[in-house]
Amino acid sequence: MARRALEASSSLSSRLLFSSTIAPLSKPNPSPLHDLIRHVQTLAYEEIQASPDKPFNRTAFVFHGLLGSGRNWRTFSRSLASELQKRSPENEWRMVLVDLRNHGRSAEIKGFEPPHNISNAAKDVANLVKSQNWTWPDVVIGHSMGGKVALDFANSCAHGDYGQSVVLPKQLWVLDSVPGDVNSDYGSDEVEKVLHTLKSLPSPLTSRKWVVDHMLSLGFSKALSEWIGSNLKKSGETVTWSFDLDAAIDMFTSYRETNYWPLLEHPPKGLEIAVVQAENSDRWQPNILQKLEALSKKGQISHEEGKVSFHVLPNAGHWVHVDNPKGLLEIMTPNFL
Repeated sequence: MARRALEASSSLSSRLLFSSTIAPLSKPNPSPLHDLIRHVQTLAYEEIQASPDKPFNRTAFVFHGLLGSGRNWRTFSRSLASELQKRSPENEWRMVLVDLRNHGRSAEIKGFEPPHNISNAAKDVANLVKSQNWTWPDVVIGHSMGGKVALDFANSCAHGDYGQSVVLPKQLWVLDSVPGDVNSDYGSDEVEKVLHTLKSLPSPLTSRKWVVDHMLSLGFSKALSEWIGSNLKKSGETVTWSFDLDAAIDMFTSYRETNYWPLLEHPPKGLEIAVVQAENSDRWQPNILQKLEALSKKGQISHEEGKVSFHVLPNAGHWVHVDNPKGLLEIMTPNFL
């Protein structure tokens, strides 16, 4: 109810956009409807501003988690843009909600070549920036799998992997995402069960209700079952997933295996990495929390390195923007760039 009221009262504007680098067809007289083809695919995205009539001077990218999409973060991003404007009226933030490869509306775009992993998902974002001739983002926010995409993006920027024009983000927000390899005993076991269940479902799927009821019958929670059902879209008389399941499984494997501790131990100069642990999340081993606390206490000892900050979001499980959006805003807004 609170979420609906917030969206109804908001004066914010969002625009759904698609992009691709394009090249002309070789036909001498192409029809008006088919005179362009996609040459290098980029991603679907949505833009949000607190004051759409004003030019923006700051940009934050937002990356969703596995099986999600940018729209999952629409309500929170609107609230964040509004709060940031209240605190600093001279800054107009643009929030770019990205649908990562194989997810959301990007799953409808052909041409994302394998391997489907965290590194290529981050590279897709760099291609989006270049294709749109945008300035590079000031801040990158990533939840769960998206947190590792954010870490890879910053790491690749720091190493010049995206070319000479790249500018390192000034800040990352890594939301309930373990920076190193993920132990199946801590959180990812349930994800594996979900993926295995989805893979075993019959095809075609008759309805969203059937999928939700089936998930409930297997013992999954009501909230999780309904969220899975929200990722279905109508296709004639049946429903289909809004993500590429096989490719998403590959991305989950990459998420589990990638390790960004070296980046946190030695963040590049000018970068702050803010890690948020959800208090009730089951994804964190005690030794990982101790390591993050130690890194955050180091502060900015050297002018040659960036810094790590560590925050705990109370009264929240893994779905931080749903379980305690107000608390997450209270952490992020005063510490934002």
